[in-house]
Amino acid sequence: MKLKWTAMLLVLILFLTACGKNEIQNAVNWPVEDFNYTNQNGDSFGLKDLKGKVWVADFIFTNCEDVCLPMTYNMEKLQQMTKKEGIENIQFVSFSVDPNVDTPDVLKKYGENFNADFANWSFLTGYKDEEIAKLAMESFKTLVIKPQEGNQVGHGTDFYLVGPEGNILKAYTGLNDIPFEEIVKDIKTLQD
Repeated sequence: MKLKWTAMLLVLILFLTACGKNEIQNAVNWPVEDFNYTNQNGDSFGLKDLKGKVWVADFIFTNCEDVCLPMTYNMEKLQQMTKKEGIENIQFVSFSVDPNVDTPDVLKKYGENFNADFANWSFLTGYKDEEIAKLAMESFKTLVIKPQEGNQVGHGTDFYLVGPEGNILKAYTGLNDIPFEEIVKDIKTLQD
């Protein structure tokens, strides 16, 4: 009888321990390399400003003729959903892949066109093309390709969920059939 109670207690402890882990299923755990760029207000903004926070990132540019407009619309929708859910300590970060054109003022106007709440959404610039391509590839495992002709920069269309330790945990499509509910659920999991 004592052995039975001990076994049940052990199972209960294991169950409660598993429930207490705020983990994302199949997390990729890619560390984001340190960065310090400029936001839409002309202020310095970097990885240190995101320490301890859950954040969602993407890559966009303001002269984009196709994917960036729906991606930014979808990110704004996600921002609104997190507000409705009462989620705090969440940040949104959009890295410009065209930093020569996308000055802080240009990014601010772009964000305003989408009703972005700059209180927790930063649009970043202030680096060379090579720097953002390196960050995209080494940390986010995605390409940023400056064209030899024209002004349309090639880039990935995913949203990236980054945990409080600065590791990318998951990528979701940011363009079509966005799994909004799954993203919100994953954000909540990291904050429980």
